[in-house]
Amino acid sequence: MKMKNLPLSERPYEKFFQMGAASMSDAELLAIIIKSGTKDCSALSVAQQILTGKNGNLLNLYELPLEELLQYPGIGMVKGIQLKAVAELSRRMAGQTYRQRIAMNSPKSIADYFMESMRHAKRERVVGAFFDIKGKLVDAVTFSTGSSSFAFFPKQEILKKALLLNCSQFVVLHNHPSGDPNPSEDDINTTRRLQSAANCLDLTLIDHMIIGDRTYFSFFENDLL
Repeated sequence: MKMKNLPLSERPYEKFFQMGAASMSDAELLAIIIKSGTKDCSALSVAQQILTGKNGNLLNLYELPLEELLQYPGIGMVKGIQLKAVAELSRRMAGQTYRQRIAMNSPKSIADYFMESMRHAKRERVVGAFFDIKGKLVDAVTFSTGSSSFAFFPKQEILKKALLLNCSQFVVLHNHPSGDPNPSEDDINTTRRLQSAANCLDLTLIDHMIIGDRTYFSFFENDLL
């Protein structure tokens, strides 16, 4: 049904104005961003189609590559880029909220901050999170990106960064694209080697965290550090 044929109370723009954003469905909000559909498909219908694919929710905006978004009716390059930009802004907004809650000795707070950016990755990524003496996050750095089942841990680069930032305490994270965060034997051995090297420089490896799909494994919580 064309937007103009809907009752005023059901048209996204009018509903937003009359009732506010919180009263609207995901599809209605998305339709406002899409703005217009095609001759045979309204913006609301396009939004509903995008949301019913793959995950069946708003995560499609983040996880669907631009090339797939362009396959939906009415989604050209400009609209596709706009939708991907909205998804990235949403991820960053969520990240800023979680950043304010990060506590160095709280693995959950650290996992919350890094979860959305790492759990979607198709390849393993090694990240270092560096904390000052008060436990405040100073910087987060991606050190390497590997394959779907392996990433190189550049111990020297991680330790050098800690020294340059004057951060004696740090956490390393990497993701498992499989979604299962349980550590492999290699993960355990790598952690021990990194911890030993850090100790030699009077640095403290607080935790090694493995990010899975909406879950994580903490070496600290499991008494492996």
